[in-house]
Amino acid sequence: MIIGILLAALAGAVVSLQTVFNNKVNEKTGSWTTTTTVLGMGFLCSFIVSLIVEGKNTFELQHLQTWQWFGGVIGVGVVFCLVQGMKRLGPTFTISIVLTSQLGTALLWDSLGWLGLEKIPFTFNKLLGVLVIIIGILVFKFGKGKEEKS
Repeated sequence: MIIGILLAALAGAVVSLQTVFNNKVNEKTGSWTTTTTVLGMGFLCSFIVSLIVEGKNTFELQHLQTWQWFGGVIGVGVVFCLVQGMKRLGPTFTISIVLTSQLGTALLWDSLGWLGLEKIPFTFNKLLGVLVIIIGILVFKFGKGKEEKS
């Protein structure tokens, strides 16, 4: 469990860092060029690592259902939306909204057991947890605290 927590924390940190990188590329090129570059480099890197780690098993895809092929298509939307969100909201506000949306959506999908997920009972405490995060984001973004004097 500890390794899972560490890997999830690392993924969160890297996603935030990637979003900053993507935003910088977007400043020089454009949203669709950024999306193409990011996903193209991601494909190249993951393909090479897959060949090294899994070898010929990289090409054994016959057991996938049709809908399972669309993760990459969804990734295009993810990168494009993140780049646009960063441009309009900045990194911290964008990532906080993204993470809250991920949590809320995951709660919905888990609770309904969609796409073969193990159905996990919905509870008020889980909903409350998501709402507390939303309130935290609103306080972070719009709360007026003492401003530091420089």
